[in-house]
Amino acid sequence: MATLSSTFALFFSFALLYFNLISASFSPLDHYLINCGSPEHTTVDFDHRRFTGDVSDSTASFLTSTESIALADPNPCPKSSPIYHTARVFTRPSKYKFVIKNPGMHLVRLHFRRLRGSLDFSNAKFHVLANGFVLFNSLSVEMGKGFEIVKDYVIGVDSDVLVITFVPSEKSNFAFVNAIEVISAPNDLIADVAQHVSFDKNEQIHGLLKNGFETMYRVNVGGWKVTPFNDSLWRTWVTDDEYLKSDDGSSKVHFGGHINYQEGGASREVGPDNVYNTARVIRSSGNSIPELKMTWTFPVTKGYKYLVRMHFCDIASIARGMLFFNVYVNNNLAYKNLDLTEVTNRLLASPFYADFVVDGDSSGVLTLSVGPSNMSLPHAVDAILNGVEIMKINNSVGSFDGKICAHAVLKSWKRGNGNVLYPMLAAVFMLLMAFVIMHRRRTGVTDSVAWWRLPTEIPEVNLKYGNQLSSNKL
Repeated sequence: MATLSSTFALFFSFALLYFNLISASFSPLDHYLINCGSPEHTTVDFDHRRFTGDVSDSTASFLTSTESIALADPNPCPKSSPIYHTARVFTRPSKYKFVIKNPGMHLVRLHFRRLRGSLDFSNAKFHVLANGFVLFNSLSVEMGKGFEIVKDYVIGVDSDVLVITFVPSEKSNFAFVNAIEVISAPNDLIADVAQHVSFDKNEQIHGLLKNGFETMYRVNVGGWKVTPFNDSLWRTWVTDDEYLKSDDGSSKVHFGGHINYQEGGASREVGPDNVYNTARVIRSSGNSIPELKMTWTFPVTKGYKYLVRMHFCDIASIARGMLFFNVYVNNNLAYKNLDLTEVTNRLLASPFYADFVVDGDSSGVLTLSVGPSNMSLPHAVDAILNGVEIMKINNSVGSFDGKICAHAVLKSWKRGNGNVLYPMLAAVFMLLMAFVIMHRRRTGVTDSVAWWRLPTEIPEVNLKYGNQLSSNKL
């Protein structure tokens, strides 16, 4: 029994130390976790993160809307995180404002899940805006389904405030959100330069940080699902089985040693240990080099450019200088004879990543492959891949979801919803004018006779409606 207790205590101490190392590796200056619609001061999610309710006094300044509703699920699913048990519902454009202490790139995550009750969440059609970007248009997603939706972005903030605005569409009565995250991004998370790969060119481009990015896929190749608890940026990495198109001759590799992160190279914030210590590889077992590739396919939306990040870490070679392979993006050669020993200062188990910008073509599919090169060696590892991230880049109007800009979204809401009262009042006034003229003609009243006095009081129901619409200041 004493041995069992000691073993458990040792395991618990190691687990606590591991968690503390992950937590201590990155301490963002801006770190907002908001549980929308919750009256609780603090809600702890499944990954032991503390979200603050937006009903509490401490977060009252974040929410600037005076016309919203806090809802709670009367019968929440016990398998869902507590942050999905409440929601904030908006009936008009509404804002959350976050004070920014550290200008630059920020992680923005929006959490959505319908609540059980009388409100039909399938009718929620809305846009989400952030500092000039159109992040999200719920018309492209079925919001009434009973699953969780997390929209994950990296956007630049060059002012002292980040404003996130929820705008109901003309065909909807409301917008909603369950939780919001706003976190300072590490300086090395996204570089300003990448390799642009297409059918006829492979060239270096600059200026990436002028754009925003939406994470479409984050994949742990050859490994298990990585939860936010095991990632210093609280990301989720899914397995690659769903996307692996061909794996003939390949195998999975799991590494139990130490990952050699180097200063100036890929950090734990770029990719955690649990991504770099697993991989899929191609090996040559004899004197010949296998003529095959490992290929992954990902559905994408045409008309956008994508930032593709491929993660590599040689955890399979028995010695340095034995791994050479080619990297392909959309069947175009993106990296020839990649030598991980050379790019990692001659260290094994040292992470490296390569960024490529590609166009989402008419096929609607983005293809990634790795395979042996003309420098590959027999009796060695001939290709490896540890992880993949695919991020959509905003289009020319600053949108990740459609061809309408943020200004047009707000303007269309005013036109479609905010000015309804004035045509109604004008029509009523014209009817009263016509009635008075007809009455005068029938009774032979001359111009010297006084006009009827028009009503100066609007019925209570119209007065409330009028105030709601006329105070529409976005």
